[in-house]
Amino acid sequence: MSAGLLGTDTALQDAFDVALVDLDGVAYKGPHAIPSAPPALEAARAAGMGVMFVTNNASREPETVASHLSELGIPCAPTEVMTAAQAGAELLAEHVPAGERVLVVGGAGLYTAVAAKGYEIVEDATEHPVAVIQGFSPDLGWRQLAEATYAINAGARFFATNLDLTIPNERGIAPGNGSLVGVVRTATGVTPLAAGKPEPAMLRMAARKAGASRPLMIGDRLDTDLKGARAADIPGLLVLTGVNTARDAILAVPGERPAFIGADLSTLADAHPAPVLAEHWWHVGEARARVTERRLVVDGGDALDRIRAACAAAWDAADRGEQIDVETLPHFG
Repeated sequence: MSAGLLGTDTALQDAFDVALVDLDGVAYKGPHAIPSAPPALEAARAAGMGVMFVTNNASREPETVASHLSELGIPCAPTEVMTAAQAGAELLAEHVPAGERVLVVGGAGLYTAVAAKGYEIVEDATEHPVAVIQGFSPDLGWRQLAEATYAINAGARFFATNLDLTIPNERGIAPGNGSLVGVVRTATGVTPLAAGKPEPAMLRMAARKAGASRPLMIGDRLDTDLKGARAADIPGLLVLTGVNTARDAILAVPGERPAFIGADLSTLADAHPAPVLAEHWWHVGEARARVTERRLVVDGGDALDRIRAACAAAWDAADRGEQIDVETLPHFG
């Protein structure tokens, strides 16, 4: 797959058969749906596109996630949810035999996923677990992090569901599982094996579960969602409703670049014109962009096409070793 933006002559919901949809920052923020998400996903389903929700949040069980989405006006079955807890339990099973003692540091979703793999779950390092697996929970405190530290320092193997440093909610950006894992990593000097995005395994598992032949990953984070899509060789759509901004996309490194960019999930109903290079300008629709004398110049078209053209020009320049003065980047709102 090209490291640049791709194009489609038809709507994304017609070009791809299953959408792998991240939750936080894409479908909702905290307890509230992103306004465009329910009608956009309803329209995508009506067009024949399947939907699988893929989240690095390991605190809740699939049934709870599905119920929450349904309450927000996004009908969802538990079978349409793939969590990092499920992926973490799969990773654990690849390295630790069933029946062993495992210290679980996380929420109900992680406890359920680990128990389903046949492990004896413990909550105290004095019970001599052979492994520790850590996932996000807003209720984690010092005691649980300390127990994990004691166990790992005593020789237990260390696993994490995911390493997201932050998580978006209705109040802004909050510490994510990666930040909490960092506490244990700092205290032990041990880096965990991680299962969630940007590792490709969870996305491939979700695509197989959905029976997808042409999956599209949709996320709001370059370092997890889009990097994971690149690693799994699945085209990725960046929506600008969560963590990363248009400016971030323009500065993205090759392994984290999206294949498509949209304002929100409603962009699934749109065709996405491919960038075209002509007379030193990258054109997308009526917008165009180029890098000249270390400056990114963008004009014409609507806001999204200017962002897409800007990405095409900036990525091309970066790949050719040309520097861009970050201070001169246009403001995209």
